[in-house]
Amino acid sequence: MIIIGAGFAGLYTVEGLNRADVRITIIDHNLYSTFQPLLYQVATGGLNPGDVAYPVGGCAGRHLARYIRGDLATIDTTGRRIKLEDGREFEYDYLVLAVGVSAAYFGIKGAAENTFALYTRRDAIILRDHIMAGFERLSATDNNEEFAVTVVGGGATGVELAGTLAELRGTMLRATFPNVDPSRVHVRLVEMAPELLMPYHPKLRAYTRRQLVKRGVDVRLSTRILAVEPGKVVLGDGETHRSDLTVWAAGVAAAQVVGAWNLPQGHNGRILVEPDHRVKGNDRIFAIGDIALCESNPTPQLAQPAIQEGKHAAAQIRRLLNGAETQPFRYHDKGIMATIGRRAAVVQLARPPIWMTGTLAWLVWLGLHLIYLLGGRNRVSTMLNLTYRYLFWGHGGGVIVGDEPMSAVPPDAPSDGVR
Repeated sequence: MIIIGAGFAGLYTVEGLNRADVRITIIDHNLYSTFQPLLYQVATGGLNPGDVAYPVGGCAGRHLARYIRGDLATIDTTGRRIKLEDGREFEYDYLVLAVGVSAAYFGIKGAAENTFALYTRRDAIILRDHIMAGFERLSATDNNEEFAVTVVGGGATGVELAGTLAELRGTMLRATFPNVDPSRVHVRLVEMAPELLMPYHPKLRAYTRRQLVKRGVDVRLSTRILAVEPGKVVLGDGETHRSDLTVWAAGVAAAQVVGAWNLPQGHNGRILVEPDHRVKGNDRIFAIGDIALCESNPTPQLAQPAIQEGKHAAAQIRRLLNGAETQPFRYHDKGIMATIGRRAAVVQLARPPIWMTGTLAWLVWLGLHLIYLLGGRNRVSTMLNLTYRYLFWGHGGGVIVGDEPMSAVPPDAPSDGVR
């Protein structure tokens, strides 16, 4: 059997098939799996890129699977064969698609060309270099030139990034560029919905907004982006704002290549699946994680559903190998959480229903993220880096930067996300 994609869903499928009577091949564009929930920490210099990456080959080998680097091009459902972009072909008995998604721009003019995404490790590195270059530019000018950052999207990624960027104004600038007035850095968060973090309880949404405003973030709710142009954003009412750096965190959709697989697609190009997560009309193909859409029982596009769907797909393949019927997927909601900044987070547990804010919520957020990180070295490194960043807050340091100048990163470099 073949698994396409080494994110949460793909790796948990491999783990669930450990020692099953089947030869497993996992294929991914990257040599590593990326822990996406902490990418914003890489983008803001709190973590090294290696802290959120784990080698796919090592993980596959532990579960007696084979890893191949490549990108899926086409699927022959009749002949049960796949073809990679480099021309290699492989046969499958069962195929699991866990390829994830990419940014959705909703047809907004200039959004794809003039914004930065935050869905891959490479996205985070490029964004980090541009942020640090913006701070450095302020230190090199003696006038009152400003550095304006716009984050589009009031979900967890947008909130976490905007909050951390706002806090960096005081800590990183004071430690690295003491001659720069922090007021020259402006962070704006734009959300089309009437509130931030819409899936959360209203009290948690209100707390989040208060904490962002307290940190100096210009929060714009019920505000639509009309266009993104070089150096500025145009809002729905025609108002124009300077934006030296615009980050797009407003939604996701399937990559264009998914259309070439000739599988049924639904909203935002996601692959339509039956309740057991087999692709509609294809008994030997499963789709799991963010790319999958079960219209009768949709799940949120988060890490926990992807993990559970990976385990579910493995269990159903075992059942099929044993001649049993498949069972429908049932999502066990464990809750949602987001961090806003130092000693500020929101946690919403499902069973029992519990809401937390502040330092306790931040500690819960940190602990759970460390648990789900792959690899003992990654856990230790992440814990040390985040502890230093927040424990010695305001005393300098705590920002990790690369050695390469920004010009060393080609603007048209390919993304490292699974395509």
